Amino acid sequence: MSFSQLVRLLKTNGFGIVKEKGSIRYYGKTDWDKLIRVDYHGSKEFPTGTCDAVLKAAGIKD
Repeated sequence: MSFSQLVRLLKTNGFGIVKEKGSIRYYGKTDWDKLIRVDYHGSKEFPTGTCDAVLKAAGIKD
């Protein structure tokens, strides 16, 4: 999965950018108490383990 695809998946699940510093973006939504950190690098491939951790933190994947 690419970084762009992961961001698109987060957005379809209601997450939006809360803050941004350089290439690091933090996503959140109103009913979620944690911020999801994504080091954004466009069309590059996201490492599989990191991708799974981000999806799990966002409650998208068990």
